[in-house]
Amino acid sequence: MITRRIFVGAAASAILSGCTTAGTGRRGLTPAAPKPPAMPEFYGPVPDEPFPIPAVPAGVVPERYWRTTVENPYPQFAPGTVVVDPQNFYLHHIEHGGSATRYGIGVGRQGFSWAGNAVVQYKRKWPRWKAPDDMVARQPELAPYSVAAGGMDPGLMNPLSARALYLFQNGEDTLYRLHGNPEAASIGQAVSSGCIRLLNQDVIDLHDRVRDGSRVVVLNSTLPAALS
Repeated sequence: MITRRIFVGAAASAILSGCTTAGTGRRGLTPAAPKPPAMPEFYGPVPDEPFPIPAVPAGVVPERYWRTTVENPYPQFAPGTVVVDPQNFYLHHIEHGGSATRYGIGVGRQGFSWAGNAVVQYKRKWPRWKAPDDMVARQPELAPYSVAAGGMDPGLMNPLSARALYLFQNGEDTLYRLHGNPEAASIGQAVSSGCIRLLNQDVIDLHDRVRDGSRVVVLNSTLPAALS
C-alpha cells in the first residue's frame, strides 16, 4: 500500500532529478552555437575580375575588422592620406567631411619592420609577386618566384592577390606593400610573411580611392614575440 509519506517523497525525488537537465532541451543535446553575423553585401563574390573572387565566408573575419566609415581619428592629416596602424590591425583612408574609411588588415613580418612617411608610387591590378632575395635565402623553395626568375604569375593564390600599392620614400622603393590577400582568416592577425594584407574586396575598394602620389603614414609598431 502506498502511504502519503512515500508518495510525497517520490514526488520530491522526481523534481530534484528533473533539475539536472533543466535548460538543456531534449536529453543529450547541447545548445546550438550562435549563427555568425551575415557579411555585408560588398564582401560577396566578385565574378567580373580576371580571376573571380569568392565571397568572404561568414564567421571568419571579426566584425570589428569589416570595412566601415568612422569619424576621422587622424584630423591632422589631409583627405586622401592613408594611415596604417599595424599595432591595432587597421588602415584608414582619410575622407573629406571629417570621416575616414577603415579597413581591417593582417600584418606580416615586413609590415612591422618599417614606419614613417611614404607615397604611393604606383598601383597594380593582379600584379606579379617577386620573392625578395632575403626570403629566398630563408626559403630556397621560393627560388622559382625570385626577382631573377621573374616572379609568380597573377592569380588568387599569388601573395599580392587582386591589387597592390607600392610605397616609395624619397624616390626609393621601401619594399613596403599594401596588397590583397587570399587568406581571410589572417585579417586582424600577425602573420609570418607579407606586408599589409587586406581582403581582396577591400583592397579593390582602396585601390579605387587612392591616387598615385598619395601620402601614406605608417605608424610605429612592435614586432610580436611570435614573429621575432
